[in-house]
Amino acid sequence: MNPSRPRIPEATVARLAVYLRVLTGLADGGRASVSSGELAGAAGVNPAGLRKDLSHLGPCGVRGVGYDVLGLRDRIARVLGVERSRACVLVGLGNLGSALADYAGFGSRGFEFVGLFDSAPERIGQVIGGHAVQPVTELDQVVVGTRATIGVIATPAEVAQAVCDRLTAAGVRSILNFAPVALVAPAGVDVRQVDLSVELQVLAFLDTQRDTPDDARRDARVPALGGMS
Repeated sequence: MNPSRPRIPEATVARLAVYLRVLTGLADGGRASVSSGELAGAAGVNPAGLRKDLSHLGPCGVRGVGYDVLGLRDRIARVLGVERSRACVLVGLGNLGSALADYAGFGSRGFEFVGLFDSAPERIGQVIGGHAVQPVTELDQVVVGTRATIGVIATPAEVAQAVCDRLTAAGVRSILNFAPVALVAPAGVDVRQVDLSVELQVLAFLDTQRDTPDDARRDARVPALGGMS
């Protein structure tokens, strides 16, 4: 970890990213200040939790006035390291990968795709998000040439580990993995797993937990489709 940056718990870092998103929206709308209650509500946390998170940044805000939107936004951006553009490469241009490559929001948050890669011949040359898809054989050369530090994997599970190995061998030190498989990376490489099916299953569980006894009785009275004539 960069010694010039404060040591912040990972869970807090995730919330700081949410605060940054909210503050960016407020700044774009012309807001000059925001109260802790409003910022906490927009971020989905309680005000006490917000203040605890921001305490990692040093003194913030003025009692009775709130937080300076631009000042707090820029401070969080510096702590998260997104005050300058980060070069990223994306491997796997199926439906999910194409949607990620075409999303303009990454650029406004300091992340720039400098290379899109796929192994399917029919996808090579397609222009997505302003970039032409390149063959995976050129991945190493582009990573080294652009000094890309972040790799996004959106490939099928069976090839994700091989892609991870190539990315890390070329110098990538941070990987965002959308493939439904756990990756093994060398020491010093950070891997973040995004499994959409797991997230949906968690939501299904939470939805089930909200069911009341009346809901359960109602569901029991509804005949199964197989029993309908």
